[in-house]
Amino acid sequence: MLRFHVSNMNCGGCAKGVTRAVQGLDGDVRVDVDLSSREITVRGAVDPSRVVAALKQAGYEARALGA
Repeated sequence: MLRFHVSNMNCGGCAKGVTRAVQGLDGDVRVDVDLSSREITVRGAVDPSRVVAALKQAGYEARALGA
């Protein structure tokens, strides 16, 4: 399980865009979004740096959070 803070995710549309960007890496990953904290939890076999890169390409600034 990986957690990320997505600083510019602030609406439902953003949440859908973030989810699509991460699931584009691997369709088997599960993404849980918490808009109030601007955090996502990613479950599945995916490298954290790839998640950050995919979100950046989609227009979102993200950073991995410690466990």
